[in-house]
Amino acid sequence: MEVNKMAKDNRDKKGMRRIHYVPDYVVFDLETTGVSVYKDDIIEISAVKVQNGSVIDTFSTLVNPLRPIPKEATMVNGITDEMVADAPVLQEVLREFLAFIGNSVLVGHNIQSFDMNFIYDASMKLYNIPIENDFIDTLHMARKCLPKLSHHKLVDIAEYFGISSEGAHRALNDCIMNQLCYEELGKLQADIPVVICPGCGAEMVKRAGKFGEFYGCSNYPNCRQTKNIKDI
Repeated sequence: MEVNKMAKDNRDKKGMRRIHYVPDYVVFDLETTGVSVYKDDIIEISAVKVQNGSVIDTFSTLVNPLRPIPKEATMVNGITDEMVADAPVLQEVLREFLAFIGNSVLVGHNIQSFDMNFIYDASMKLYNIPIENDFIDTLHMARKCLPKLSHHKLVDIAEYFGISSEGAHRALNDCIMNQLCYEELGKLQADIPVVICPGCGAEMVKRAGKFGEFYGCSNYPNCRQTKNIKDI
């Protein structure tokens, strides 16, 4: 899939990354032909919808990329050309996925720089519709809540919480695993002091300025909220 210039260079309508736990959300995960948002294609989309911490609905489909799946990708996720031969193409299923997520806060592992960019660019290319949902990245949550872990891959976090990682690297299995991890991370996060941005709900971080240290939004430059350290 060739990404058009608007999608490739301008994700300015992409939602804000939030830091604090919310009980209503959609966890989603993609499997792709590779790691480049500019060169690779989506081959599986899955999501689980959650209300008040409980799963109420699921969405999952393979996607025909209309190109051979590299062996390296199959080695990771187990998805073969034969499996996607009769699957719908992305243009047919992405609208269903967008309808499923609606305006929900999205949750996923490493979605800020990977999954969110894939679906944003695809939606812009196919429909010229930006995906503006705010999102929570469990990779960032885990780094904050579990700093002693040497690695923060999803399977590492699942192992820490005693959650099964069977079937990892298939999208729906990863969604189910991540939903359980997110709930556990939310419990830990409640005991960690976090300065929340009043503008977008992201975490505020210490920064050095001309007149000394201050708190600035981690979503800068999309959000330019600041706070005086003395006011915290």
